[in-house]
Amino acid sequence: MTAQQFIKKRPYLLWHVNHKDLGKVSDEAVVEAVLNNGDFDDVKKMIRILGARKTAGIFRKQTRRKRTNYDPKIAHYFDLYFKKHA
Repeated sequence: MTAQQFIKKRPYLLWHVNHKDLGKVSDEAVVEAVLNNGDFDDVKKMIRILGARKTAGIFRKQTRRKRTNYDPKIAHYFDLYFKKHA
């Protein structure tokens, strides 16, 4: 299963994207949507699909930017989580 197939089953996580376009979203968009809006089961499934290192790398790249779409509490939690598990 790819990240795009995974997100197609959870269109409510990317509510702002047309349902027809969910297969075209980037891994980065999937990671951001799942970490921000998914439950922990969604997070675990996504990590199984992408791998912990790749997911952590995408997250770190996104949170190093000046502007980020992550809620500060979410960013802090997953910063700690990936330091321990990736």
